[in-house]
Order: sequence, then structure tokens, then C-alpha cells
Amino acid sequence: MWNGKKSISLSKLCVLVFTFMLIGTALSAPWLVRRFLDFSRADLMGKEIFFLLTIYSGSIPAAILLFCLYRLLHHIELEQVFIAANVEYLRRISWSCFAGAIICFASIPYYFPWTFVAVAAAFMGLIVRVIKNVIAQAVELKNESELTI
Repeated sequence: MWNGKKSISLSKLCVLVFTFMLIGTALSAPWLVRRFLDFSRADLMGKEIFFLLTIYSGSIPAAILLFCLYRLLHHIELEQVFIAANVEYLRRISWSCFAGAIICFASIPYYFPWTFVAVAAAFMGLIVRVIKNVIAQAVELKNESELTI
């Protein structure tokens, strides 16, 4: 039977899979970019360095996001939901999304489809930011209720 613990375990597994995918992408980025440009975008030849800069600079906020997401899931697994550490993880996740959006927006001049990734990342950052604000309020209420006798 499916339950919350299994769901959290599956989520943690997915985060680990994405982490390995990020590492794989970072390690094979030169080959991937060359293959992409050879296969579909001959008009972008000579701009490989821009793609590599986008991929490598975007890997940093992606790695931070995945680490924070894993730690957040770990706390939830331990039934530590409304704690200040989770608010901080959500804050870092949202800023990672915004950093990725900025990197993608900066990459639009050489490859317009980065627009879609940038908008999606900014929107995701906004959603996580709202969730972070809700959790922060819940933490505050929890702390106040613990002080009430």
C-alpha cells in the first residue's frame, strides 16, 4: 500500500537521480553541445562556448537546489516539517530558481529558446517563495503555541 513514507523515499530517489543527471551533464557538456550543434543547429557553430558557459554556470544553482531539496525531504521524513531550517532550505531553493532564470535570460541573445527555461525557472522560484512564506508563518505560529501554557 502506498503511504507518505514511500512517497518521500521516492522523492528522495528522484532527487538523487537528478543529481546524477546533473553530474553526467556537467561531465559530458562539451560532447553534448557539439552533438546538439552538429545535429540540429549548424547556424550556431562557433557559439559552443556560450552554451558551455550557460550549462556550467547553471549547474551551480541546480546543485544547490538539489542539495536543499534533499535536506528538506530528509527533515520531512523525520517529521520535522515546521522548523526554521526548512524555511531556509525553501529560501535557498527559490533563490536557486531565480539564479537559473537570470542565467537563462542572459543566454537569450545567442539562443532564443532559453526564454522558455528562464520563464519556467522564474515562475518556479515564485511558487517556492510563496510556499516558503506559508511555512515561515506556520513555524512562527508553532513557536508561539509552544510558548503558550
